[in-house]
Amino acid sequence: MDDVRLLQVLADAVHAVRNALDGLDDWGPAGTRPGQYRLDLAADAAALPILHGAGLAVLSEESGVTGELSAALLAVIDPVDGSTNAHRGIPFYATSICVLDTEGPLVGVVVNQATGAHFEAVRGGGALRDGREVSPSGCVELSSAIVGISGFPGCHPGWAQFRALGAAALEFCAVAEGTLDAYSVVGTSTLYGWDYLAGLLICREAGAVAIERDGADLVVRDAGTRRPTVAATQRLSDQLHAEPDL
Repeated sequence: MDDVRLLQVLADAVHAVRNALDGLDDWGPAGTRPGQYRLDLAADAAALPILHGAGLAVLSEESGVTGELSAALLAVIDPVDGSTNAHRGIPFYATSICVLDTEGPLVGVVVNQATGAHFEAVRGGGALRDGREVSPSGCVELSSAIVGISGFPGCHPGWAQFRALGAAALEFCAVAEGTLDAYSVVGTSTLYGWDYLAGLLICREAGAVAIERDGADLVVRDAGTRRPTVAATQRLSDQLHAEPDL
């Protein structure tokens, strides 16, 4: 399957999620596990048939693995990243899908389901928002940086301001387009691959710097956790991680 076809499949899955959410009256807790909402289950049920129909193996936050994790093409999906935001009416939640091949992230799509903002990237092809190329802010000084975070830091690392917006996929994209200067897990926080892989590809293709705070490989094909950070520049990334207790 070529990249154009893959992007269309992911766009179709995103559209199916939007339709499912529009048709759902109760977005509240599902009663299945902590933090899982009815909107998560409806979104997952809408997206999976499209991904499976295209012949993709799938790793979903909501339903786990269908197919083989070692498949040539594996779609890693968070049907609604920021589902608590969605439930509470905060317009910052997204469908995030990344297709991995044997080399890593190949195609990624993140769409804010509240606003329609559509981010996408193909490995080696740059990053787009609504069809236009994006690039990071170029910020090089932590003292002037606006940093998105997940978790609670153990100290103040010297940033100008911080934001905790509650949807990692969109916060990665905010770094890619220069709305945030950096984004980092802090304290004891960790993320799963479905939270960030699409955003990671978009950031890389936009020219942002990505690292894993503990030195692990950021590309995961299972439910393992990581501590990723993305920053507009290498200098900003170095300053952000100069404080070991962050």
